[in-house]
Amino acid sequence: MKFDTLQQGIRFYENYARVSGFDTRLYSTKKRKSDGKISLKYYVCNKEGFRETKTSIKLQKEKTNNQN
Repeated sequence: MKFDTLQQGIRFYENYARVSGFDTRLYSTKKRKSDGKISLKYYVCNKEGFRETKTSIKLQKEKTNNQN
């Protein structure tokens, strides 16, 4: 679907989620390199998993290396 404004899209998804029995949350935001303005926002079901951060991936690698 396309919306005239970001706010209209967010409102639609939040209303749909409420009617369907789930909640939403902001998953990630992307900014344009040229001017730093937000170009994309991902909203997901609140039960959607989280992306791993670079720090958590680094810690997992360190744990694996220390066990060997």
